[in-house]
Amino acid sequence: ESATAFGCLMSDMWLGEFDYISPEAFHSVFGKRYPAFSRRTQHDAQEFLICVLDDLHEAFKEVRAQLWRRHSCGAGASARSSSGTSIITKLFEGQLSYGIRCLKCRALTDRPESFTVLSLPIPSTRVCSLQDCLECFFQPDTLTRNNQIHCYWCGGNQDATVKASITKAPQIIIFHLKRFAWQDKHRRKLSTTVCYPFSDLDLSPYSTVSCNKAEYSLCAVVNHAGDLDYGHYTAFCKHSVTKHWYSFDDAQVTKIPDSAVQADTAYLLFY
Repeated sequence: ESATAFGCLMSDMWLGEFDYISPEAFHSVFGKRYPAFSRRTQHDAQEFLICVLDDLHEAFKEVRAQLWRRHSCGAGASARSSSGTSIITKLFEGQLSYGIRCLKCRALTDRPESFTVLSLPIPSTRVCSLQDCLECFFQPDTLTRNNQIHCYWCGGNQDATVKASITKAPQIIIFHLKRFAWQDKHRRKLSTTVCYPFSDLDLSPYSTVSCNKAEYSLCAVVNHAGDLDYGHYTAFCKHSVTKHWYSFDDAQVTKIPDSAVQADTAYLLFY
């Protein structure tokens, strides 16, 4: 089971007996469950991350359901299904609300949606900030023509505006910078420099008043160097105790200064 293999990997990493740990065993088990990731070719780190989180969520949710069934059956009560929560959802799951307003009758409806990763567009080709990416993601959009909504109040298809806002902020929020984009019918990689803050990332401008958390500090970065077909992934991680930053580049694990954490190759940001 991949969850067990992942647990063994985490234990080996935190025991600190080796300079570096190979995730070969976890990769082998995970590849059997998701054959697409078993091949020795380049894969998308964001897609891999989502699969890992989903897989761990299902594994931990099943354990919780089994424990609940044992407890409830032992007490003579009828068994109930799991609530669908796990340590993964508690740490990584947030909630968006899409406010959709009909431009004819002005009726407003809210459509909730859960997320574990926010994929942010990059609005510039040279340099921009993470705030620029967030502004672009959360800016209102107009739905017309083939994208019209069916308004319950008007009883027909109508133009509408839609605006997203965060109603529940996760403990750990992950941003995916959409560096792979289509241009002139060709997919290419954006090498835009995205400047991201190390601390005091304020999400309150994009959140509802009732949102539980709004400010974050950077704890990890996944980098991608190379192009669409061939590249190399590395990671920067902040030690939770010493607060020092480390670079993870295959078998090379090195301490790095804070200034080195801001990189043009940033692909996933963990806050």
